[in-house]
Amino acid sequence: MIELIDLSARRQSSKEDNEWTDLTLAPLDPAHLTQQQLESTLWTAANALRGPVDPSDFKAYVLPIMFFKWISDIWDYEHNLAMLEYGDKLTSEVEADLHTFVVPEGCRWADVFETTQHTGAKLDHVLQQLQLANPESLANVFGDVNWANQDRLPQGALTALMDAFHGVRLDPVSVSGDMLGSAYEYLLREFAEASGKKAGEFFTPRHVVHLLVKLLDPKIGDSIADPACGSGGMLVETVLAVKEAGGNPFTLELHGQEINLTTSAIAKMNLYLHGLEDFTIARGDTFRTPKLLDGGGLKKFDIVIANPPFSLQNWGADTWATDPHGRGKYGVPPAKNGDWAWIEHMIASMKDDTGRVGVIMPHGTLFRGGKEGAIREAVLRDNVLEAVISLPNNLFYSTSIPVAILVFRHNKPAERNGKVMFIDATKRYSVGKNQNTMSEEDIAVIDVAYKRGVDIDGDDGLSLRLVDLAEIEENGFDLNIGRYLKGETAAEANVEEALIAYKESRERLAAAEDILAQKLKAAGYDF
Repeated sequence: MIELIDLSARRQSSKEDNEWTDLTLAPLDPAHLTQQQLESTLWTAANALRGPVDPSDFKAYVLPIMFFKWISDIWDYEHNLAMLEYGDKLTSEVEADLHTFVVPEGCRWADVFETTQHTGAKLDHVLQQLQLANPESLANVFGDVNWANQDRLPQGALTALMDAFHGVRLDPVSVSGDMLGSAYEYLLREFAEASGKKAGEFFTPRHVVHLLVKLLDPKIGDSIADPACGSGGMLVETVLAVKEAGGNPFTLELHGQEINLTTSAIAKMNLYLHGLEDFTIARGDTFRTPKLLDGGGLKKFDIVIANPPFSLQNWGADTWATDPHGRGKYGVPPAKNGDWAWIEHMIASMKDDTGRVGVIMPHGTLFRGGKEGAIREAVLRDNVLEAVISLPNNLFYSTSIPVAILVFRHNKPAERNGKVMFIDATKRYSVGKNQNTMSEEDIAVIDVAYKRGVDIDGDDGLSLRLVDLAEIEENGFDLNIGRYLKGETAAEANVEEALIAYKESRERLAAAEDILAQKLKAAGYDF
């Protein structure tokens, strides 16, 4: 007999507590899955879709099924606990208060699994009923897949997918600790590998996220926002960082906005499966309809963090000059490139005292002229840019162009007032099969360089320099790292900038060609 565990102990301390201990016990079922077994089972489930479903679309089908199975298993687990505690005295009214989610009659996993004909139609109905019964927590969480469409998802493929999940119990007795969250991230990583450049729309490599969060150093009680949250990885990492430091992660206020329906649903599922319940993931266009508001104005946060889409076209420049939230304070970026619009939005969203911003941007942001050059000058004169950290090439699924982390603060340390820290970390990486990666040592070296202003690796793998604003002004407010760390002449720096601009243009052209090809294919053209 399996002894059941009371998960109410998981949150023994309140949000006001500074110390927190995760009291979730290890499963007492000797047959519970290991992390590797769970991940292998989940990937087997994904492979059940090969053939009828494009690998880049696996996530839209596999993740909602996994989440539905988890909800149903959690409900069964909580029901068993209630039966043990109340026995014959258990009533539906009493039990209703003991469940994480409302699961209407006929909407559990077995009800769908045992439907052998038109299973997709039954699943579609069940998922809609779950969302209606839990409007605050599950609205739109299952995405927009038409499960009843057997042309897109044949009965056999759906049956195979559900068969793969059926033998896996996802309740706390069978899956220990952070296994579920880790397994979910494993699937996202595998889906990113299968999606190629499309992966950048929903997934940032974990080591990059880990570095960015470490630089911003989240504390207990911090409010955190990601205005381009994708699958929610940045928000999850802040929780893990606070937890690993011994703090109570439930004191954090987590907020995200994402324009894509499927991706915003993935973010919600990601946070739930990491044991979180109190968060906001809003769906919508961050520029045209910002949803993270407070009394009609932009809500201010301790940390604003993002890896937004680069060089976004048609982002909403026509209304930026008169933006009611003051996001056009430094100027209006070009209509065909929204990089500085993301930066302006994030600066406008950080608190005046404790606020800090960390954002990943292409190198072109550092030196392009015209409207962007004027905005960059205004931001520099406002003394809010603290650091420019150049990252190794080829870290991302979606781009191979050079990228950098930009860190902003209203309240910079006194020794950095009127200065900018430049860090060249382009050599801190390990070569990978498809993408390069940064090790824990690489991340630690970069973090110390940023926080202490020193290079601790001693192998010339990193260089840094604190540069006065007057020198930056002499260089025309150009932030190209080569001007400050490599001793490049103006002519050499100009060549480097031209090469980067060329690579960015080639990437934008390739993206435009992909969109054209998709539209031609959808219109029935064979080429």
